[in-house]
Amino acid sequence: MKIISVVGARPNFMKIAPFIRAIEKHNAAHEKQIKHTLVHTGQHYDHQMSQTFFESLGIPPADIHLGVGSGTHAEQVGYTMIAFEKVVQEEKPDWVVVVGDVNATLACSVTAKKQHVKCCHIEAGLRSGDWKMPEEINRLVTDRLSDLLLTPDTLSIQNLKGEGVSDERIRFVGNIMIDTLEEQREKAAALSLAEVLANNLLLKGSEVPVLEEESYAVMTLHRPSNVDPKDIFTPLIDFLIHEVAANMPLLWPIHPRARKQLELFGLWDKVRSTPNLVLMRPIGYHDMLRLNMHAKIFLTDSGGLQEECTVLGTPCLTMRWNTERPITLMEHGGASVLVGNNVQRIRKEYQNALKKTRQPVRPELWDGKTAERCLEAIIRAS
Repeated sequence: MKIISVVGARPNFMKIAPFIRAIEKHNAAHEKQIKHTLVHTGQHYDHQMSQTFFESLGIPPADIHLGVGSGTHAEQVGYTMIAFEKVVQEEKPDWVVVVGDVNATLACSVTAKKQHVKCCHIEAGLRSGDWKMPEEINRLVTDRLSDLLLTPDTLSIQNLKGEGVSDERIRFVGNIMIDTLEEQREKAAALSLAEVLANNLLLKGSEVPVLEEESYAVMTLHRPSNVDPKDIFTPLIDFLIHEVAANMPLLWPIHPRARKQLELFGLWDKVRSTPNLVLMRPIGYHDMLRLNMHAKIFLTDSGGLQEECTVLGTPCLTMRWNTERPITLMEHGGASVLVGNNVQRIRKEYQNALKKTRQPVRPELWDGKTAERCLEAIIRAS
């Protein structure tokens, strides 16, 4: 059997690493080999946000690099389809495996089906209900086209069945992101907080507070809905400066988009001169996992971090009005609360979160063995 798996952006890397290892484990134990080809579309072209993740997670170099780079959504999807079509025609795989919800996921699923190649979607069935999110369109189209839908939780199965997907196409496998977390947990725990800070400071020479476990906050912020409108971003920054950083050290690995907007709105000097607000460059997987393990609170608009906070038990304020991962919300037993970008709601839930103790939660099949179940499902469907 011949499988092509596709990665396009950083969230994909943590999901494909355990899948590759599952194939290697299978090949070591079986005479009938699986030929695997890893294709990197290059949607994330920045070395710090891409190649370092390959190296730290032990992912072998991509067999094929499409070099798509940045651009509008249409440009990325179009260029990826043009380049990936040639790969499929030359490699003639039995399966194309796509993960997550980035533009590469959509582009390569469409291309596979136009070439009459079976497609498998790992992390299928996630829905936010918000069609303004490009990722939601990617999820919907990919799931509609895919022959095999591998779901991370039971809520995702309900979504697919509600859309009329037959039981034969759905397999409940668990969350492949947690495979990576469990595999890398020990390595991350061995890192010292002081070293993580020192190695990732954005502004050399910045004053660095002494960190104590369970007494600092971490934040990531990158979505256009949060950082692009000045009338939304400015009050958020004021809250972070006057209420979070005034209370405890706030660690902010800053996304290039957020920094650009801070400079555009004249907020950069204010942020960089705030005591207790530690600006960091985009950081690697193990460093972020180490920070999350003992943070008092996490503020984020990222999807994957909601999942990690749930398993680690870190109280999480999700700065979005909806989430495609409702299993991470407190009403479903998780650690996250949706707060959007309304400062009054954020303030209320921030105060509530400070009173909470760390309570790790493990949804069904989030056990570190999802990749093996993914591969087994593909083999059985072949």
